[in-house]
Amino acid sequence: MSAGHVAVLMGGFSSERQVSLASGKACADALEAEGFRVSRIDVTRDVARVLSDLKPDFAFNALHGPFGEDGTIQGILEYLEIPYTHSGVLASALAMNKVQAKNVAAACGIPVAGGRMMNRFDIGIEHPIEPPYVIKPVNEGSSFGVVIVDEKQSEAPQSVKSTEWPYGDTVMIEQFVRGREFTCGVMNGVPLCVTEIVPQGSQFYDFDAKYRPGGSKHILPAELKRNIYQKIQLLAVQAHEAIGCRGVSRSDFRFDDTRGEDGIIWLEVNTQPGMTPTSLVPEMAADAGYDFGAFLRWMVEDASCLR
Repeated sequence: MSAGHVAVLMGGFSSERQVSLASGKACADALEAEGFRVSRIDVTRDVARVLSDLKPDFAFNALHGPFGEDGTIQGILEYLEIPYTHSGVLASALAMNKVQAKNVAAACGIPVAGGRMMNRFDIGIEHPIEPPYVIKPVNEGSSFGVVIVDEKQSEAPQSVKSTEWPYGDTVMIEQFVRGREFTCGVMNGVPLCVTEIVPQGSQFYDFDAKYRPGGSKHILPAELKRNIYQKIQLLAVQAHEAIGCRGVSRSDFRFDDTRGEDGIIWLEVNTQPGMTPTSLVPEMAADAGYDFGAFLRWMVEDASCLR
């Protein structure tokens, strides 16, 4: 007997399309194994009509990037009154804008890196802030468009001013935080385990490190002093609540272990964590006792409108 009809939304038309297709396929396969009737929807701009005709009981949002995790698809699902997974309109839009999310986090006492927002065309030859620093598109995920500038570079990078730059004109210039990379999921307001991410062959957790098999090593639970481990969990929950997230989120951190607790810096919150075979949150859920199918079942059962 079917546990209900779930529309798995995947693909879309952002730069993260291929990641979303991989997440969507993995989720659809697992939900079918859990007894749900699953419709796989490769999202196009007529998705409202498709969903209106299909009339699913739930929507599992496996989209990534603009349109899928910035409040847009969430607004469509609210209008259609289809219960959906992950965060709602406001939290999704806020988390997707790295600058605004960082402002909210800082106002709530969460430690963040210093920096500034700029139009990419205003970046001249001189460094906009003292290097080392990171240039990030404001509204992208999966590390698309991230540029790291170290102290050895005498001039600011000009690649962000290229006519082929596809990531929007507004960028965030942020101080580079040296140290180790950690992440922590939050499920229904409760922290999951802390994971250390060790990129293999790259300077930071870039696209290849995220999605290429063997691109990174995940150490979970992370090997940290108890106070540091618990502080990262606490900050992940604080960010989840400050942004207004629902369901599952994941916060990313850098940690300079020469500074103790003061070395923990929050980077961003991800309201649509990846669900590929190499993704982090499914590993955290497994550590908490949820196999992949049970984890997704919980997400569907948690789905609602007015999130």
